Amino acid sequence: MTDSKYFTTTKKGEIFELKAELNSDKKEKKKEAVKKVIASMTVGKDVSALFPDVVNCMQTDNLELKKLVYLYLMNYAKSQPDMAIMAVNTFVKDCEDPNPLIRALAVRTMGCIRVDKITEYLCEPLRKCLKDEDPYVRKTAAVCVAKLHDINAQLVEDQGFLDTLKDLISDSNPMVVANAVAALSEIAESHPNSNLLDLNPQSINKLLTALNECTEWGQIFILDCLANYTPRDDRESQSICERVTPRLSHANSAVVLSAVKVLMKFMEMLPKDLDYYGTLLKKLAPPLVTLLSAEPELQYVALRNINLIVQKRPEILKHEMKVFFVKYNDPIYIKLEKLDIMIRLASQANIAQVLAELKEYATEVDVDFVRKAVRAIGRCAIKVEQSAERCVSTLLDLIQTKVNYVVQEAIVVIKDIFRKYPNKYESVIATLCENLDSLDEPEARAAMIWIVGEYAERIDNADELLESFLEGFHDESTQVQLQLLTAIVKLFLKKPTETQELVQQVLSLATQDSDNPDLRDRGYIYWRLLSTDPVAAKEVVLAEKPLISEETDLIEPTLLDELICHIGTLASVYHKPPNAFVEGSRGVQHKRLPPRTGSNESPESPELAQPAAAQPVDQPPAVIPSQGDLLGDLLNLDLGPPTSGGTPAITSAMQMGAMDLLGGGLDSLVMQGGAGGRQETGFGGPAVMPSSLNAPVGGGLGDLFDLGSGVGMPTGSYVVPKTVWLPAMKAKGLEISGTFARRMGTIQMDVTFTNKAMQIMTDFAIQFNRNSFGLSPAAPLQLATPLSPNQTIEVSLPLSTVGPVMKMDPLNNLQVAVKNNIDVFYFSSLYPINILFVEDGKMERQVFLATWKDIPSDNEAQFQIKDCHLNSDAVSNKLQSNNIFTIAKRNVEGQDMLYQSMKLTNGIWILAELRIQPGSPNFTLSLKCRAPEISQFVLQSYEAVLKN
Repeated sequence: MTDSKYFTTTKKGEIFELKAELNSDKKEKKKEAVKKVIASMTVGKDVSALFPDVVNCMQTDNLELKKLVYLYLMNYAKSQPDMAIMAVNTFVKDCEDPNPLIRALAVRTMGCIRVDKITEYLCEPLRKCLKDEDPYVRKTAAVCVAKLHDINAQLVEDQGFLDTLKDLISDSNPMVVANAVAALSEIAESHPNSNLLDLNPQSINKLLTALNECTEWGQIFILDCLANYTPRDDRESQSICERVTPRLSHANSAVVLSAVKVLMKFMEMLPKDLDYYGTLLKKLAPPLVTLLSAEPELQYVALRNINLIVQKRPEILKHEMKVFFVKYNDPIYIKLEKLDIMIRLASQANIAQVLAELKEYATEVDVDFVRKAVRAIGRCAIKVEQSAERCVSTLLDLIQTKVNYVVQEAIVVIKDIFRKYPNKYESVIATLCENLDSLDEPEARAAMIWIVGEYAERIDNADELLESFLEGFHDESTQVQLQLLTAIVKLFLKKPTETQELVQQVLSLATQDSDNPDLRDRGYIYWRLLSTDPVAAKEVVLAEKPLISEETDLIEPTLLDELICHIGTLASVYHKPPNAFVEGSRGVQHKRLPPRTGSNESPESPELAQPAAAQPVDQPPAVIPSQGDLLGDLLNLDLGPPTSGGTPAITSAMQMGAMDLLGGGLDSLVMQGGAGGRQETGFGGPAVMPSSLNAPVGGGLGDLFDLGSGVGMPTGSYVVPKTVWLPAMKAKGLEISGTFARRMGTIQMDVTFTNKAMQIMTDFAIQFNRNSFGLSPAAPLQLATPLSPNQTIEVSLPLSTVGPVMKMDPLNNLQVAVKNNIDVFYFSSLYPINILFVEDGKMERQVFLATWKDIPSDNEAQFQIKDCHLNSDAVSNKLQSNNIFTIAKRNVEGQDMLYQSMKLTNGIWILAELRIQPGSPNFTLSLKCRAPEISQFVLQSYEAVLKN
């Protein structure tokens, strides 16, 4: 008879009977009783009253009975901690049992009993089991350490279990290695800064050896651990890839995806011209294709991962388009995902095939799928220019089918095609206008109105068409109303005589009869523009529109890099980083891809990036630093004041190749050939970073030349008016504006935080990327109160110039990351160089003369400062308040000559000669400096100070 009989009884007084049976002398009766207890426990009955009687049954040689008792113990130990202590002696005894299965069972149960009182008694048995001769016991004990760490982390560290666990990575048995890796990974996840898995080439070699002999889940643990390792160079990277590649042919799809994750990460370090790189690309395609023959749920996970892989490396699957063609019996979620990947893989070579498929899909019965297929045709037109004509003719064929939802989707995508290829396909407008009456969806109506307004001069009856929409203006959605307002204003500006009545009608409807604030505001703006300055209105409303980009739905590169590091996990299915959906500390560990081969920085060893080994690479300034780098540093930010070593170095992946000055001052640029390759020594040797709190952040060139009034300050030095550094729409409602000032010898970053979102913002922190002058916050960012919706808080943050240094392009480019409870936001800005001019920048006359002669004439730069209506005394006073000191003044042939000096925070001197012709608004400025790259920025400061 089966064990189902234990679940059928519903007798009263059962507990009393079970108690008697548990205390029976007959072993068989005792076992039956324990089974009944477990059955009652399973169906939810409370049998905790039998705890002492069940625990008494532990003293047995019968393995089956022991397992049942241990099961009961795990369930009730938490509610009966005092009673559970009775079982400790048995555990200790069982951990020395000659049968390895019983030893393992004891240690496994010990790990599952989450009672603080018991944990300290379990340390000794666990220590013995970790060094047990039987691998089965050792592998069970390894997992037990992770469980114990979850209950009492301090105890595990004090007892030295973590070191024992690390030793198990070198175990001879692959399953022990796999479980040790799994346990260490689990502990490391809850303690991101612990550096438990201190991987090195030797330990990696042991893991790779164990990889071939593990069970499939053991392989996944090891592969996930390998994915967190950063190889030293491309040779090690290739060696690991070669040993991981055989896992691609594994039957378990989780193993395959974990192997793909490792290979995708390590490929970053392989040079693209390497033969092995091409071979690896070819090897990655078949396993991914094979995953698509699994059941639909697995297919979906595979497709979501493939979507990421194709965005990162489309070349892997560029010849595999056919596998993504939709099958008639695919579920809708598979169809839509396949469609997305088809568009990503579309290219000139396969576009004919893709279009034929998409046209076929557009005649299906599934409405959602048909809509997506029609949109896909439009995306193909925008992506592959050569196919645009075929796409447009395909869309026209679909419009001719007169199927309502097909026509509406086609009109929406044709609007995008017009934006991408202006003045090319406007001949189809007539066909679109024929279908005007059938449009009932807001997006399609808005698209059609946009087309009519944009091309009003080509449509004879444009006014009639727009008037027909106007009849039911108040019944339309906001999207259509806004579009209609703009379209009629465009029409009026193109045909003013014929449409005066129409424009008055729409402006009246939008401003007087509407209660939508967006619509009213737009109406009033148009009304005032048209009534005060029709020419300006024309320039604003009929301005040339920027072309739309190819892929609007691509994942942002830094997020994509992070998601690639999470292939095979939930993050890769959601296409969101783990911290977006996992609560608590486990969610915030950010991963990143290693730097591309050829960059001079390694995340493992920053000290390798000495200037001598630096390879200057022409790269544009990165506005968005790599999320992995900046974000990781920011989230692990120590919010205490910085130590003398400055803030932690933050490296933007887009600037890995940039030169690292490491505190040598800008003169070291010249020594390295940074200025035309000349070999020169720095002025007075390498500059030493002063310890004064001196450093800048910028707000774009607009700041330098904004002619508003500066913030008043004691020394009277010029402060650029605040500008918006980070608009609210790019930062989830947080708007950041600011400027820089030098006050009493300290650089201040004056920042205004405005909360335009609907939720409270807290936990603010700020960090700078490496920059040319070592600017870094001298104190934590502190907002006195949480930032409530619609609230604005102004903060003045002192800056120092002792942070990490890296040459930026342009030199005064500063990348900033601001974190709050919602997210981390990045912006890039340019700071005025005059905030770096120090107070002791006045040079002795003799030294000035000797230095001027000593600096080669090649380093002299001459500029014109125009429209400056000041006399030489006013100029001298104005510049002196900004630490540009006049050393001597002479009058030569009626011209005033001012000789000036200034010194930067990193010790570089700049010498200037300013020629002023009385009565003339144009000055001549000559600058000499050891690092001539600075001259342009000094000129900007002169202009900004003198003209404001």
